[in-house]
Amino acid sequence: MKQGTGLGFYAILYLVFLYAPIVILPVFAFNNSQIVAFPLKGFTTQWFGEMWADTNLRNALVRSLIIALCSSTIATILGLFAARASVRYKFPGKTAAMGLIMLPMVLPDIVIALALLIVLLSLSIPLSMVTIIIGHVLLCTPFAVAILTSAFQSLDTSLEEAALDLGETRAATFRLIILPLVMPGIIASFLICFTISIDEFVLANFLGSGKPVLSVYIFGQFRFPAKVPSMLALGTVLVTFSIILLGFAEYMRRRGIAKAGGKDSGGFL
Repeated sequence: MKQGTGLGFYAILYLVFLYAPIVILPVFAFNNSQIVAFPLKGFTTQWFGEMWADTNLRNALVRSLIIALCSSTIATILGLFAARASVRYKFPGKTAAMGLIMLPMVLPDIVIALALLIVLLSLSIPLSMVTIIIGHVLLCTPFAVAILTSAFQSLDTSLEEAALDLGETRAATFRLIILPLVMPGIIASFLICFTISIDEFVLANFLGSGKPVLSVYIFGQFRFPAKVPSMLALGTVLVTFSIILLGFAEYMRRRGIAKAGGKDSGGFL
């Protein structure tokens, strides 16, 4: 009983430590004061209006959306084929190859950013949105592989074998049988990669040009006290958006496993 009580207290303490900053964020976003401090001065939605009226912020948002859409699409396509090869085929160096693909998940972002920056500068490639996309694809692909590997592992291989026995080509079998079954996993992968890309700061800061993306713009605005409340309002919107995306991605992941008749072994939520 005492052990259970101790674990419960630890869990509560951990949740408070982890989520207290996220809970405080909307509190000050609706606070009628430019000073981020207690006691609160009243309720207002003024900072959300100022946030949307900021032209530079809207431009940074558009750039971030373009980068996130491109990065998540490319990473999901690469992850789809890598996961398929990992689950379905055996080839020399498979373990080493998959380990290298998954390596960016454990490497610090600053290491990846510096390495890419040195390579790009040595090749005389100018920094732009394209270079940020390259960095985000490298960062997001391991997550796509992890999600899609789970989707492919839950598939019943007898369905593919039956289609081949009936005369379908491997390409047609993949398009007509495999792809629809793993589609929830593909959607989940895309949404997770999109969230990672739009929230990422280090690579965007190192590999970007003079036109900042959303995360870099937010960081720069915190130098000006008058801009802090509108940035808190933007943070509230981003947190809400991220929670919705992650929730939908987890729903699609579980739906895909259930559709394929597999067993859920864990997920994001």
